[in-house]
Amino acid sequence: MIEIIDVHKSFDGKKVLEGVNLSIEDGETIVIIGRSGCGKTVLLKSIIGLIRPDSGSIIVDGQDITKIETAALFEMRKQFGMLFQGAALFDSMTVDENIGLSLREHMRLNLDEIQERIREKLEVVGLPGIEKKKPAELSGGMKKRVGLARALIMDPKYVLFDEPTTGLDPVMADAIDLLICETNRRLHITSIVVTHDMASTFKIADRIAMLSDGHIVFDGTPDEARKSRVELLRQFVDGRSDLS
Repeated sequence: MIEIIDVHKSFDGKKVLEGVNLSIEDGETIVIIGRSGCGKTVLLKSIIGLIRPDSGSIIVDGQDITKIETAALFEMRKQFGMLFQGAALFDSMTVDENIGLSLREHMRLNLDEIQERIREKLEVVGLPGIEKKKPAELSGGMKKRVGLARALIMDPKYVLFDEPTTGLDPVMADAIDLLICETNRRLHITSIVVTHDMASTFKIADRIAMLSDGHIVFDGTPDEARKSRVELLRQFVDGRSDLS
């Protein structure tokens, strides 16, 4: 599991995370919601060690990643896959080159073994046979799927999703939601999703955590979220501003 304990982070004197506490259980899909700029992505990047907290602990399977050396941190990251908001594909590379990059860097596999793994992951995300296409030839939804295939290529224990449905039409957003659920079921991974899309949240979440003013103001199931009287959460669920 992952335990986030009293995590603080500031940038140029501005406090973003102010004592975040959150536990993430193995095998669950937890969705972290909150207003734009509230620190959701900072928290996500802290979990994977891309950002170091100013204080507090992030414990992954019993190891505090805020206190380990760089080499150990790189090794720990092999347990994680990440789907970035814009998919973050390299335009100059083909789909298979994008997906297989980490295999070529970190695994001693021959070309046939690498290509077989790439084919397997493209099947998982529903895009067989597109290995030689370039990102420019793909739709937004296809790029997200390729990004997910790349996130899964090292068979991670945890997958982090940063705004997976942003920029997609409702039909494609629903397809990505279903893919997240199916991937979690088939591969038995732990999914940590950052979003402000409440329709997506209620489709995929086992648990919802809301971040506001640098700390978690709600942590519970989707049913508990619907019934909660936490005003900030009610605004999200109802889709209304505090100016209403």
